[in-house]
Amino acid sequence: MVEKSGRVSAVIDPKTQTVEVARRLAVSFPEVICELEHRNAFELLSATILSAQCTDARVNMVTPALFARYPDPWSLSAADVGELEGIIRSTGFYGSKARNLVGMATALIQRFDGEVPRDLEDLVTLPGVGRKTGNVVRSVVFDLPGLPVDTHVGRLSRRLGLTEHEDPVKVELQLNEYLPGSQWGSFSLRLILHGRRVCDARKPKCDECVMADICPSAGVPVTAPTTRRPSRNERSHDEAAVAEPGPEEGCGEEGCGEEGCGEESCGEEGCGEEGCGEESCGEESCGEEEIVG
Repeated sequence: MVEKSGRVSAVIDPKTQTVEVARRLAVSFPEVICELEHRNAFELLSATILSAQCTDARVNMVTPALFARYPDPWSLSAADVGELEGIIRSTGFYGSKARNLVGMATALIQRFDGEVPRDLEDLVTLPGVGRKTGNVVRSVVFDLPGLPVDTHVGRLSRRLGLTEHEDPVKVELQLNEYLPGSQWGSFSLRLILHGRRVCDARKPKCDECVMADICPSAGVPVTAPTTRRPSRNERSHDEAAVAEPGPEEGCGEEGCGEEGCGEESCGEEGCGEEGCGEESCGEESCGEEEIVG
């Protein structure tokens, strides 16, 4: 039921809503796109580690030089950490990320013969890899079931009435119940694209949204952050181990000394964007669990 104001007033069944949202997203975004540029599983795994609290566009500026210098796990495992930090500095948290990249590459060689594993249980044992990163690799490279829950997926799922959970793992598991495994990865990627193109964290374009007639948040002013950073007790074991950044390890944006991404549309936690006083960045990967110092 839709009120005269255009807002949805009926009680929403999350499963029915999720199926309909997935259908409409498939029409709006027929081509499923992972915006992190990569040529193989190793490159996507490395790029996704770098994308924690950083934009995909920024990562894509860094990875050509990174992969030219370190094209495989063997070269990356032997990398000079200082040199590696210099290459990835603009992605932010470069100290922790450099250690995670070297540790990830070393683990691939020692435990998986230099190959990126396919099982989520194996992926999350790698340094710098949590469920989100593992699910990205599984769904994008291996075409296996995996529903990555980043900031976009979490906040849009709540805005659309698909879940009330804040914890990314709980969001993932709930959405998994509503869709077949073959759709998990594509649903996540399309929801991310919709969050970037239409459902902005601070200024959602409800008048352009194909879900406006079924969205309980359509037309509702955004007066508070749409993503609350989970407490330590709510975070996964990876995120709980996130080291506090040093003063040099901000978002990578010039002049930024904060934790987030510096994205123009940022309305969220610590992005360092001029004029931003909100609590979470709304950009993919910001605040995710993969920065393990």
